Amino acid sequence: MKLIKYAAIIFIAAGCSSISLQPADFSWPVENVLKVDDKGFVAEDRYSFSMNVKPLFQKEFEDSTLAIGKELRIIRDQAGYYYITGTGFKNVYLFLPVEGGMKMEEKISISDSLALSFPVFNQKPPNIELLDGSTKYLLNHNGIERLK
Repeated sequence: MKLIKYAAIIFIAAGCSSISLQPADFSWPVENVLKVDDKGFVAEDRYSFSMNVKPLFQKEFEDSTLAIGKELRIIRDQAGYYYITGTGFKNVYLFLPVEGGMKMEEKISISDSLALSFPVFNQKPPNIELLDGSTKYLLNHNGIERLK
């Protein structure tokens, strides 16, 4: 009888354990250029993705009203970090999904004085490449990996 009880406990405990599916690649193959709507949201139907970006413009420019009509460049790396920037930005923002939203994990300063003119993201695993004209940066969730 005791043997049956122990077997039942082991069976129940095994059924309750969590599983981990690794490795997983969360990267988006190319960046998305998303236009901010009049309510301050961007959306990408292909990934069923949308978010309010007014707080990002408040952080970058100290004025959330500047968001309307602007374009943001967004890409996701293998680890699941979202990299977000746009024309006029001096930073790249890294976000991770949280329940009901996105949480800023890191702000990568690209320049203290010059704003990005023509930013473009590319996948360069395990990094993200940021091009701005002829200037190239390699980024990851730890910051700027190196300037090319």
